[in-house]
Amino acid sequence: MNWSPLNWRKIRREAGLEAALLLVGIPLLLWTLIPIYHMVLFAISPKDAAFSGQLWPTDPTLRNFATVIGQRHHFLNHFWLQMFNSLVISVGTAAITLGVATAAAFAISRLRFKGGRVVMNLALLTYFIPAAFLAVPMYKTMGMYGLLNNDWSLVLAMATISSPYAIWILRQASDKLPQELDEAAMIDGASPFQLFRMIYLPLMVPSMIAVGTYALLLAWNEYLYAFLLLSKDTAITLPVALGNFLSADDSPWELLMTAGFLYALPPALIYYAFRRFMSSGLTAGAVKG
Repeated sequence: MNWSPLNWRKIRREAGLEAALLLVGIPLLLWTLIPIYHMVLFAISPKDAAFSGQLWPTDPTLRNFATVIGQRHHFLNHFWLQMFNSLVISVGTAAITLGVATAAAFAISRLRFKGGRVVMNLALLTYFIPAAFLAVPMYKTMGMYGLLNNDWSLVLAMATISSPYAIWILRQASDKLPQELDEAAMIDGASPFQLFRMIYLPLMVPSMIAVGTYALLLAWNEYLYAFLLLSKDTAITLPVALGNFLSADDSPWELLMTAGFLYALPPALIYYAFRRFMSSGLTAGAVKG
C-alpha cells in the first residue's frame, strides 16, 4: 500500500467522516430505542411496579400479555376485532392506492397522457396543506355520501392521502424503464392493456411493493381520521380504541403499552419482510434518470 501524504490525508478524512457519523448515529439510535425499551418495560411489569423507575422489573411477568390477548379488560373487549378492522382498512388502502397509482403512472409515463403530469403536480400540491386540516372537510364529505361509520370512509380517505405520493414514486420509476420495450411490444401488435399487464407490471414489482407497504403502514398507524370517521366500538381501529385508555382516571398503562407492543408487531414484520423492496423501490423513484 502506498503510504504517501496524499493517502494519509484521504485515510484521515474518511476516518473523521466515519467518526462524525458514529457521533450522530449512536445518539439517534439510542433516542429511537429508548421509547421501545420503556414500552417493553411497561409490558412486563406488574401494575404497582410500572413507574418504579427500575431499569428492569424485579418480578417480570407475562400476565399483561395474557390479559390483552384474552381481552380481560373493559377497554379491550373488542381487541382482536379492532385489530382485524385495522388490517382490513390497511389492506384496502394499499390495494386502492396501488390500483390508482399504477394506472396513473402508466398513463402519464408510458402512454404520455396529455396533461397527465400537470394533474400529477396539482395532486402533489395538496401536500402543502397538512392532512389534519383536511380531516373536517373529509368528515363532511363522507357524511354527505352516507359513509360515516363505514370502513370505506377511512379506506377512501387514506387512499386519497397516499395516492399522490404513490403516483409520483411510480411515475419516476416508470420513467427509468427503456422506451424501446414499449416500441418493440407495439410493433408486435400489443395493445396498451397487454403492454401494461405483460411488460409494465412485472418490471414495476419492487416499486409497487414499496408503495403498497407505505400505504398500508400509513393507514395502519392513522388515528385522527379513524377517530372522526368511525365511532362504533365494533367498527373502530385499534389506535382509536387504545386512545380510550387516556380518558380513564386510573389508566392501566401496563395494558396500554402491552397492547401497543402487540399492535406494533405486524407492521414491523411487514417492513422487515419487504425491506429490500422498500429501499430499492423508493430509491428507484427518487431521482429521474
